[in-house]
Amino acid sequence: MATRHKVSEILEGIDFTMKRRHTDSGWWIAYCEEVPEARTQGKTKEEVRENLKDAITFILEDYSVGELQELRDELISEESELLAL
Repeated sequence: MATRHKVSEILEGIDFTMKRRHTDSGWWIAYCEEVPEARTQGKTKEEVRENLKDAITFILEDYSVGELQELRDELISEESELLAL
């Protein structure tokens, strides 16, 4: 298992994709495409963003250093682009 510091060190500069939406109940909900287990909610956009960062880090603390390095390498090699139909 990696420490929070090790997660930050290995994944420094790596971008994660946050998807969020505002619900009818007034809350924001969000998830991360690269770490699908990371889901959260918050009263504001800023709160849900910070909550998601914490959720991602919390989940990645269960990864070994080798798994984190593999994830980093995978994310570095991916290309993404938004498409509109």
